[in-house]
Amino acid sequence: MSKMNFEILISLVAIGVLAGVFSGFMGVGGGVVMIPLLMLFLGYDQHQAQGMSLAVLAVPVTFVAAYTYHKSGYPIDWNYALTIAACFVVGGFIGSKLAVKIDQNLLKKIFAVVLVFAAVKLFFSK
Repeated sequence: MSKMNFEILISLVAIGVLAGVFSGFMGVGGGVVMIPLLMLFLGYDQHQAQGMSLAVLAVPVTFVAAYTYHKSGYPIDWNYALTIAACFVVGGFIGSKLAVKIDQNLLKKIFAVVLVFAAVKLFFSK
């Protein structure tokens, strides 16, 4: 377990708040916000950051944000959500098994390409 000093605590709070705000505001947080900030502020490598992001995004964290949308008049089909969640668990297991076998630099490049592709797609969509 890592020793937590004040600087690390402030970094963790900032990462958590930013990821939470972006997650609630735009539906993104872990991959898009948390992973780069963990690498930048705490010096995590790509594998560590991805693992930490997954640990943080456990069901209770995101449920509150989803429930807020649901209660605000944007109904969520919970059957669909649970089906996707169950498959997400399987996919997450498979993806993590693949990721830990990939070289750090290659994994970073794949991550960057996915982020750039998503950004370009969103930017140019109508």
